[in-house]
Order: sequence, then structure tokens, then C-alpha cells
Amino acid sequence: MRHSRWALILPFVILLSAYAQVEHISIAAGTPEDQALTAISNEQDQQKKLSMYQDFLQKFASNPAAVAYANWQVSQFYQNAGDLQKALEYGDKALAGSPRNLDILVSQAGIAQLLKDNAKVMDYATRGGDAYNSIGKQAKPDGMSDQDFASRAEDEKNASKNSYDFLEAAAFNAIAAEPDAKARMSYIERFTPAFPSSRFQDQVASYAMMSLSELKDTPRLIAYGEKTLAANPNSLPALLLLAGTYVDDSAPGSVAKAIPYAQKAIEVAKADAPDADRSRKVSGGAAHSTLGYAYMKQDKTAAAIPELKTAAELLKGQDDQQFAIALYRLGFAYAKLNKIADAREALTEAAKISGPVQQPAQDLLAKVNAARTKGK
Repeated sequence: MRHSRWALILPFVILLSAYAQVEHISIAAGTPEDQALTAISNEQDQQKKLSMYQDFLQKFASNPAAVAYANWQVSQFYQNAGDLQKALEYGDKALAGSPRNLDILVSQAGIAQLLKDNAKVMDYATRGGDAYNSIGKQAKPDGMSDQDFASRAEDEKNASKNSYDFLEAAAFNAIAAEPDAKARMSYIERFTPAFPSSRFQDQVASYAMMSLSELKDTPRLIAYGEKTLAANPNSLPALLLLAGTYVDDSAPGSVAKAIPYAQKAIEVAKADAPDADRSRKVSGGAAHSTLGYAYMKQDKTAAAIPELKTAAELLKGQDDQQFAIALYRLGFAYAKLNKIADAREALTEAAKISGPVQQPAQDLLAKVNAARTKGK
């Protein structure tokens, strides 16, 4: 029997989707639905084609596969015509008939991206990730050998990998584009189970901790950071965020907790290695800066200065804001040790950098200059 061009998957795959939980639309050749779709495909006038699809939807309303396919085609028609809201509407109708169809989910995620609707992107992407990860996890059909079951599931995963990769990237981009910390964190909580062992896991962890920091949810931030380190002990975003969180926390013992995280971050970054790139230099510089700040808060100012000098050297020309923070802390440390000339040099440079540190640096510089004048 001939299979039509829209009979996307051969009949045996219908059995596969029953246990793999990834759905495909298959319409048998020679059926009235097949004949009607052939006629629509041969129509060159796009408006007539749209009208024919609407008639098709009414005529074959009792056939879920046919209805899902026709709605999907109408969705693509509206997308090509630039009516993205209509495209999304018909795509959702297609998903109602085939909710775990990766082809339709990819199409919907792409439309949602064009609409800049992050919430919709996350919905379609995570549904697709869940469907993909369920492949091969259902009960084996009666009469099928373990080897055939595993082989068909593996074939299905391979066939669906490009769709999965697209949805994973779409979900990550939605996280990165979301300006609201609360919404961003809700996306991350959906992303993690839908895309386990993601290629973006380090970046997602960084966004998670940034979001929790913005929300001022310190206990949750620490818990997330520890969970991240349990899975990846060398995660620089987690190490830096935990070090920074603890060093700024006023609870007794928090500053001491910051130190091992900062030291581990320095070790992992290897910022002084000949092949260190900008990212590693910035991470290493930030870690040295946090370590020096922790020493200062412990009244170990002499030990803080080498760390802060190293931080400034690594951050200069790499990250202006982190560089300014390191200089401000270095100037403060020098001032505490009454090294006025060194303090003035560091603070003068920090005061030239636009950003949140500029005003505090100017204020401290004024005090240092006043002390210098008084000393004379």
C-alpha cells in the first residue's frame, strides 16, 4: 500500500509511539482523508487551500489524527502569512489532538519565539523535553523482545534528537531573555527536569542563583548552590555565588564559610594559566576579590591585600565593574593599614569607572585625601 507524503511515519511507528510516548501523525494511503489531502496539496491558490482545509476539518472531525494534521497545516499557513496569533491558535488545536508530537511542539515553540512569548516557549519546550525523556520508559508491549524494544526506543531517540536539541535551546533562550526574576526562576524549575544533564546546565545554574539573589531569597539560593555543587563540584557560577552570598551575609560564621568557596573557585578557574580566557580571568579575579574581602572582614587586612591586588590585575581590561569593586576594596584595605599613598592610587582609579562603585570610591577617596592633608 502506498503511503501519502503526509503519512509521516510508517504504521509500525504508531505502535512505537504507544510505548515511547512520542506521537506521530500517520494517515493511511487511499483513505478519503488521504484523497482529500492530495487534492488540497495540488491546489496552488493559497486562499482556496485554506478554505479546503477548513472544509476538511469539518468533514473529518471524528478522525483525531486527520484533524491534528489539518490544524497544524493551517497553523503553518497563518505563520507564513505573518498572522502569528492565528498560527499559535491553530497549532494549539493540533496539539490538542496530538499533545506529545515533537514536530508540532517545535513548530509552536518557534512561533512563540517570534512572538517573544517566553512563557509559551517554556510550555512547548518542556512538554517536548518530557516527551523525549519518556521514550523507552513505558511497559514493553506483549510479544516484543527486550532487544527490539530497546532498539526501537533508541531509533526513536535518534530520530527525535534534533527536535529535542531545538527545544532545549529555545527553553534556555527564554530563561536568558526573561527580565522578571520570579518568572525566570519558575522557568528554570521547569527546565531542569525536562532537560536533565543539559548542555546549558552551568549557565542555567548561574541564572538560577542570579534570580534568587535578585529575589533576596538567601536560604533558597544557598540550597540551590549546594545542590548544583553536589552534581558538579567544579561549577564556577555556584562557587562564586555561594562565596559572594556568604561574605555579604551578616549571620555569625558566614564569612568563614565564604572562604573555602572562594579558594575552590580560584583553583577551578586557573586564571593565571597561559591559556586562561576572559571568562576564567573574570571568575578568578572575582574569587580573589571575594577572598580578600572575607579576610578584611576577619580583620586580616595584611592577608587581604595580595588577594585584592591579584584580583585587580586579573580584572583590569576584562570586567570594569568587578575591577572597580576590587580597587575599592584594595583602597579600603590600604587605608586601614594607613598606607595613604597606595590607598589614594587605588581609589583614584576606581573613582573614574562609571557604575555603582564610583560614588563610594569618590567618598572614600575624599576621606583618604583629608587624612593625607591632616597628616601633613
